[in-house]
Amino acid sequence: MTHYLLILLAGAFAMTAGASTASAADIVDTAVAGKFNTLVAAVKAAGLVDTLKSPGPFTVFAPTDDAFAKLPPGALESLLKPENKAKLRSILTYHVVPGKLMAVDVVKLNSIKTVEGQNIMIKTMNGGVMVDNARVIKTDITASNGVIHVIDAVILPK
Repeated sequence: MTHYLLILLAGAFAMTAGASTASAADIVDTAVAGKFNTLVAAVKAAGLVDTLKSPGPFTVFAPTDDAFAKLPPGALESLLKPENKAKLRSILTYHVVPGKLMAVDVVKLNSIKTVEGQNIMIKTMNGGVMVDNARVIKTDITASNGVIHVIDAVILPK
């Protein structure tokens, strides 16, 4: 679960980099290069860096910094506190799926089980893809240990 969360955060960073071709960098390095500042901070606070640097493979639905900014006032700050580490890990691992699923694979699904243990709902509509309440805004950012799909909202386990 810890490995998946780190991958998720790293994936968000990588999406900013905009690379859609294979890369020697892992998910974390790709995310750092992409300047996904909020996701990186959350991954560090949750203690998931080493996990996301592991072989995987992982598919990460990575929220942008703007996505994190949409959370209610004070929510992110609260999640980053040491006493909320377990809740933060749960949220982050909800964004991670075991295996490498490219966009062409994701659009064929109605739902998929996350590392956190619950399912994310997938809906294709108007030429776009939604995962729970988030729109996928960039796809197929590859890393040595998986793939990142950028989303415009933080998705939360039930």
